[in-house]
Amino acid sequence: MKKAKKHTKKHSKKGFSLIELLIVVAIILIIAAIAIPNLLRSRIAANEASAVGSLRTLNTAEVTFNTTYPSVGFACSLTLLGPPASGTSASSGAAGLIDSNLASGVKSGYSFGVLSSTCQPANNINTVYDVGAQPVSPGVTGQRYFCTDGSGVIQYQAAGPFSDSTGVCSTGGTPI
Repeated sequence: MKKAKKHTKKHSKKGFSLIELLIVVAIILIIAAIAIPNLLRSRIAANEASAVGSLRTLNTAEVTFNTTYPSVGFACSLTLLGPPASGTSASSGAAGLIDSNLASGVKSGYSFGVLSSTCQPANNINTVYDVGAQPVSPGVTGQRYFCTDGSGVIQYQAAGPFSDSTGVCSTGGTPI
């Protein structure tokens, strides 16, 4: 009689060696080192595009405010353009022309504000406005500084914010 052969399988442990794991981690780190700066640049570009869009919105809101409330003229603060309190109607104190995020003065990594020296009315009517936008954290949330005025032209500059003391946007930047 023939003896039955025992079939024994060798159990070998398969897995990754430490060297293989270190190589995979190194590849992931190299890819991350390449991708992260591009991600940050795209975030800055998105924030800057949002700032320009917000300034366009503010131009429209200022013109609408001036047309709706001719005895006041242009708004001298973002809160005047913002939404009215719940249950109240729009007025020259809260016109409801921009959302509460923009009215708060900070949106998408940029800080917005009406340049204060432009709020000097002629015959109690504000005849001009200048609005500035600067990155909350320069170099991180944005690179460029923006402004716009009654001309509707949005301008930028790379070296610091538009001066709040002069209150002029038309002389300091490059039009977009």
